[in-house]
Amino acid sequence: MLSLHPNILEKDGKKAFAIISYDEFLKIQEILEDYEDLATLRKAKFKESDSMTVSLEHAKKELGL
Repeated sequence: MLSLHPNILEKDGKKAFAIISYDEFLKIQEILEDYEDLATLRKAKFKESDSMTVSLEHAKKELGL
């Protein structure tokens, strides 16, 4: 799990902003990109779940490999 070390800034006595290091920002950005990729993959797999499949051996035979 990612460990964050934010600096909290207040405005009018209330927590208003969280400042993180650039390295922590990059780690969060990478995690979010990985999550988006996973969500896209899951959506594609679900969309194609009823599609006909072909075994690797059959595909090799069809391609003459």
